[in-house]
Amino acid sequence: MRSPRPSLALSAVGCLVLLTGCGGGGFAGDSQAQQSEGGQVSVRMLVNISPNLTQAYWDGLVKPFEQANPGIDVKIEAPTGKGVADTLPQQLAAGNAPDVVETLMADETLAKQMLDLTDQPWTKDTPLAEQAKLGGRTYSVGVGVQAQSLVFYNKAAFDKAGIKESPTTFDELDAAMGKLKEAGYLPLQTGGDFLTGLQLLQLSNPSRAQTHPAWQQDVKAGKTKAGESLLPYLERYRTWIDKGYVDKNALGMKYADAETAFLTGKSAMYVMGSWFTASEAKAKKDFEVGVFPAPVDKGQTYPGPQGATLAAPYMILKSTPQKDAALKLVQWLVTDPAAVKSQLAQDGNFRTGVEREFTPLEKQVQEILDKAPSGVPQGEGYGDATLPKGFNAAWNTEVQGLYVGKSPKEVAEGVDRWLAGRA
Repeated sequence: MRSPRPSLALSAVGCLVLLTGCGGGGFAGDSQAQQSEGGQVSVRMLVNISPNLTQAYWDGLVKPFEQANPGIDVKIEAPTGKGVADTLPQQLAAGNAPDVVETLMADETLAKQMLDLTDQPWTKDTPLAEQAKLGGRTYSVGVGVQAQSLVFYNKAAFDKAGIKESPTTFDELDAAMGKLKEAGYLPLQTGGDFLTGLQLLQLSNPSRAQTHPAWQQDVKAGKTKAGESLLPYLERYRTWIDKGYVDKNALGMKYADAETAFLTGKSAMYVMGSWFTASEAKAKKDFEVGVFPAPVDKGQTYPGPQGATLAAPYMILKSTPQKDAALKLVQWLVTDPAAVKSQLAQDGNFRTGVEREFTPLEKQVQEILDKAPSGVPQGEGYGDATLPKGFNAAWNTEVQGLYVGKSPKEVAEGVDRWLAGRA
């Protein structure tokens, strides 16, 4: 998926000089005219708030931009709903949309509300620029890449269980979980919230991508049924519940608590995206954490395609009255060397060509990305490989049904009914 990263020294310096010398972008237009007359414009930016991405972090991130552009005040807005995905529709309906939105990517519905960035030359060298296009147009630009199909593990637990090599197939993973349980560990850490369904998607990505290379497109076109195609993984997951390889009461555990449980040594493995490396670096623990690519089905190539999503994607609302200021801000966020490095480090993300100080675990993730044969869209996907909005949540709800008595077949049928209702 990614090649070894070349030095960014020259391009970084050139970019920095350009941004500093031109006040952070150099777009001309109405907003610039207002500023030249001594006025100040405000750019509202709706962002994701998380344990890593706090309000204080976002405020500090944009401060250098504001200092370089004294006529622009960036107002960071936290979600008022469950998250950005819930908050933005509410704001659009109320006629109170922000100027810039972070976290979401354009789909066929959102694209109608977003500014077309295709003609902005600086977008072409941003991560996954081509893959994220919708109908050949650019609406979303991002800072980096999130690896999705990763299995983090407690090296001390593996040593105690006598596991010398990380599993490469699901059968080997099953065998390893059996040994870990015998050694006194909860083999696989999961939880409630969105975590349950997310982890199963992350685990299945490398195998599914080899069996169904254009999975999202085929599901959307009615050539493949999503639930039916993922039934083997649902069946395997059900055996993990029955054997106690995952906590049967996991749905009562919050995402943050599940993360803490793994980092305090209560479980042996934790499936999560690359952003987990930021949490791991801050945690105090008495064991070393390693990571390996998600296993694949027997007979498939390992490592398989790595699940990948755009890290910190930004879009600009078409309705913004501050188009030039918003463009200037987003360009700075995804091209300024210092801003890019800060965002990558803060949430454990990666970008080809950007050199920053890596933790030992981040180095391992970078190696996994370098060795992956390709990247594969995660869950709902992005660009033209996009399923109906809400698929991730619907999938999660159905997967959680395995914990309360639903059969894998019933879960698969529930997923397919949901998609059929949105065809």
